[in-house]
Amino acid sequence: MKSQRAYVEHVIECIRRIQEDSASGRDAVFASRTLRDAIVRNLQVLCESTQRIAEPHKQRHPELDWSLIAGMRNVLVHDYFEVDFETVWLVVTRDLPALEKAMRAILAVLDQPR
Repeated sequence: MKSQRAYVEHVIECIRRIQEDSASGRDAVFASRTLRDAIVRNLQVLCESTQRIAEPHKQRHPELDWSLIAGMRNVLVHDYFEVDFETVWLVVTRDLPALEKAMRAILAVLDQPR
């Protein structure tokens, strides 16, 4: 089983990849199936990894809707052909910065000596 640190780092890495893939802007991303697919895949992995983060860490970040993140994973995985990329784009541009901030805060807690 992976460590909490590994899951948190994995989420941060997925966010970095999504930011990189979306850096060219909305129009370029919407025009590129390759970029959309890469973003959706990294969101799937990111959402899956957040489900493995321990409850005490999540409870320190009530600003995030953890159940909504889990629900997004289910939609991305099980309803892939019905995914509304407008919604995905909103998540990328509006929600990922807060998630990254929380992940970095959790990482800082994990880095503290016990």
